Amino acid sequence: QVQLVESGGGSVQAGGSLRLSCAVSGENYSPVIGWFRQAPGKEREGVAAISTRGSSECYADSVKGRFTLSQDNAKNTVYLHMNSLEPEDSAQYYCAARTRPWRYCAYALSSDSYNDWGQGTQVTVSS
Repeated sequence: QVQLVESGGGSVQAGGSLRLSCAVSGENYSPVIGWFRQAPGKEREGVAAISTRGSSECYADSVKGRFTLSQDNAKNTVYLHMNSLEPEDSAQYYCAARTRPWRYCAYALSSDSYNDWGQGTQVTVSS
């Protein structure tokens, strides 16, 4: 089992930036870490995903060009850098880990393919 802890959420004005962190621990190796978000009354949406030992990453169209991923393997932490935030980005953000390897972007952004989830961190963007 893998444990994930998100941090870095908060309240910002539109156009601002936040960096979310996902600290990963546990015995199992997770080849893919994904970020998801869910706003009240909406379905969970895949935001971005990264292969932890490769160079693959992908982003949802809604955040492409504004959000980027990075990782610090020494700290077992994946970061989601969010720039040019919009009110529509307001949601609870979750990171997730899966044991299945990277295949393609749509699969990486599918929540069904993930095994373990963090507790989430809230992002609120005001206009």
